[in-house]
This record gives sequence, C-alpha cells and structure tokens, in this order.
Amino acid sequence: MLRQDSNDETEDVSLFDAEDEGTKAAKKKKIRHPIASFFHLFFRISAILVYMLSGFSSSFIACMVTIILLLSCDFWVVKNITGRLMVGLRWWNQVDDDGKSHWVYESRKAAQEKKSSSEAESRIFWLGLITCPIIWVILAFSSLLSFNLKWLAVVIMGVTLQGANLYGYIKCKVGSRKNLTSIATNYFGTQFLRQTFSRENQAES
Repeated sequence: MLRQDSNDETEDVSLFDAEDEGTKAAKKKKIRHPIASFFHLFFRISAILVYMLSGFSSSFIACMVTIILLLSCDFWVVKNITGRLMVGLRWWNQVDDDGKSHWVYESRKAAQEKKSSSEAESRIFWLGLITCPIIWVILAFSSLLSFNLKWLAVVIMGVTLQGANLYGYIKCKVGSRKNLTSIATNYFGTQFLRQTFSRENQAES
C-alpha cells in the first residue's frame, strides 16, 4: 500500500508538470497585448496602402498629409508603446545636466523577459519593424526610376522614420557598438583558433 501511494504521488507530479509546460507553451503563443499588436501594424501598413492607392486620387496634398500623419503616429506608437509592451525594448534621447545629448537603449532583463515575453507578439513586432522599411526603400527606388519626384520627399520620410525605429530597436537588442565589436572580435578569434588547431592536427596525422 505504501508503494502504491508513492506511485500515485509520482503520477500526480508528472501530470502537474505536463499541464504546467502546456500552460507555458500556450502563454508564449498567446497575444497578450492585442491592441498594441494591432496598432503596431495598423499605422505603417495604412501609410503604405495610402501611398500605393494615391494614383487613384486626384488630390496630391490630401494623400501626402494623410501619409505624413500615419507615419508620425506610427513612429510615436512604435517608439514609446509597442516596443516596451511587446518585446521589452525601449530607446530615447536624454539630455544631461551639462546640456549634452545622449541616446539611451534599454532592454528587459532575461529573467523578466521569460516571464512576460510572447513568441507571437515578438514575431509580429519584428516582422512589421523590418518589412515595412524595406518596402519604403523599394518605393524610393521606384520613385527615382520613374522620375516621380513629387512623392520622393514623402517616401524619404517613410524610410527615415521607420528606419530610425528599426535602428533603435536593433541597438536595444544587440547592445552598443562596443558590445558588437567585442562579439565580432571573439567570433573571429574563435574561428582563428579552430583553424589553427585543425591545421596542427592535420600536420600531425
């Protein structure tokens, strides 16, 4: 009877662990901030759609103002809200007591990120953040090749604003330039040591 009770307890723990793992997997796939996720894509996709459909409109000024407003709203929302909520990243400009301007790039700690991160939100965030600036770059080349110079300023604004958010969040994700340099140095150093040892082994054999 004692052995049977021990087996029952073991089975209960196993079932509890399985349920806990299933709950964690469901939380990772769940979108925790649906409103933020919606507006993360809404403004930037709307700006691209208005630009692509502007050929059907007779009012250039109305389309231009609408695109600029959408791009401005997208820049503010992505920079101040969606990055912090969806992936735990934040960047901003800070002026110290001496009047010098500094760019600050922050990322959520690893322990906190595991608790509050969602794979679905992370994919939505980075997909929208990377894809839309690439589309604006393609549209910029298209404007130049077609000599559609009146739209060039609007397209450059789209590249600039969305490219700035992309650059800022990449800096938050991978760290400062010093960290990037150290990572690259360590990588190339490791590759060099591997090649050296492999050549020595081949020479000995």
